[in-house]
Amino acid sequence: MIRSQTMPRRRALWSAAVLAGTGLAAAGALLSAGGATAADPPDPQGEKTGGATTVYATGRNAFSFPAANLDDAERTRFVIGNSFFKRNWVEAGASTKARDGLGPHFIARSCGGCHVQDGRGEPPEIFNRLGETRDPTVALLIRLSIPGTDPHGGPNPEPIYGDQLNTAAVHGVKPEGTVTLRYDTVKGRFADGTPYALLKPHYGVRNLGYGRLHAKTMLSPRIAPQIIGVGLLEAIAEADILANAADQAAAPGPIKGMPNHVWDAPSGRKMLGRFGWKANVATISHQTGGAFIGDMGITSRDFPSENCTTTQVDCGESPSGRSAGARGQAGVEIDDKTFDDVVFYQATLAPPARRNVNDAAVLRGQALFAQAQCAACHRPSYVTKEGPFPHLTSKALSGQRIWPYTDMLLHDMGEGLADGRPDFLASGRQWKTPPLWGIGLIKDVNGHTRLLHDGRARGVLEAILWHGGEAEDARQNVLKMDKADREALVKFVESL
Repeated sequence: MIRSQTMPRRRALWSAAVLAGTGLAAAGALLSAGGATAADPPDPQGEKTGGATTVYATGRNAFSFPAANLDDAERTRFVIGNSFFKRNWVEAGASTKARDGLGPHFIARSCGGCHVQDGRGEPPEIFNRLGETRDPTVALLIRLSIPGTDPHGGPNPEPIYGDQLNTAAVHGVKPEGTVTLRYDTVKGRFADGTPYALLKPHYGVRNLGYGRLHAKTMLSPRIAPQIIGVGLLEAIAEADILANAADQAAAPGPIKGMPNHVWDAPSGRKMLGRFGWKANVATISHQTGGAFIGDMGITSRDFPSENCTTTQVDCGESPSGRSAGARGQAGVEIDDKTFDDVVFYQATLAPPARRNVNDAAVLRGQALFAQAQCAACHRPSYVTKEGPFPHLTSKALSGQRIWPYTDMLLHDMGEGLADGRPDFLASGRQWKTPPLWGIGLIKDVNGHTRLLHDGRARGVLEAILWHGGEAEDARQNVLKMDKADREALVKFVESL
């Protein structure tokens, strides 16, 4: 459901006495970070997560609304982009010329196949004792690489299967393989004696279509995240993100985040990484083009060639769907206008407003979030500037006070979460701080509560307990909390 933007909304204006009396002073200071201006309306708890773009929505469609401040022409463009994001592509040679060109190898038939309802994926179902998963493994992507780097400084693709394992293929082409998954149980106790159990995943591949993987192949699982607010994240000033790293470097303690700098195909240069689990993508445009070619086998202006290695002869001989040429090319499978509309659609998906902002347990959890040092990486707030490709987004995204709860930096998260696979400047132990907005609505939208880069955590508390490395002190702080405080902390995070 969605509430009108014109409805009266509750404001919680904290007094100095309340802040001092409940331990919220530290939280208040952290929440004011990000360069607020006098023109900003008071919103100290970040109820309007995306500023004027925010929608008051809950339920199954909570992640699928356009930014509230789009004009009529932009809303029309949003609808067009939505149709190409969510509808299936088909194999080349079909009568549906606007949507043909699927494959030869692919994982999903649409963007929405991985990002169901614009939301978060979950780990695949294990259906036999060998650990084989349902095929295709739509919401889980297995990245592949071998030691070394590509010409742009990124991961070095596996020579036979490329940079990811595709579990499906068009007629006449062999799928690359299937994913296997099993879990070990890791047990522990909180300081008050309450037991907990975590799931430690182990990934593998079977039924390889083109022979064995390289002996030094590195595998990294990635779950499709929710995509609300990505245009606002792209519009955060680079200087603000770099300032996060500088501030952490100058501060005492273990938190020392660093930016990733990655190759961006649309601009043809290195840029600050913002997206992906390792901040390994700089722009929504690159992420979209990379997903079209990598996940669906759809060529576009910046990714005009099919991902067929020399070993995959059947892949290379498979017919392609072609639309109007771009940049002097003979043709690509998604034309420039349609591609740009899909980018616009994603960039203008609105973050839903926070819920229960005046709840006493939520306010207590907000204080505990700061006290446990969670806000050191999950920076609450920014004021947006303008994204790198204004023609692909909207002026409605600039100048907004937003509350994503991320520093956009890489952090060493310890051996427990390590994938051992470098990605540009990111090491095998580093992950980008994910934004937390919308986290409490994932169950409404997608029917599960699986978190972290591979969905191993079955909720907020398990995700925290997987933190290590730079976040070990924060984890220990949470382990010392009693049951009531743990529940308050989770309730706060789920209000975001």
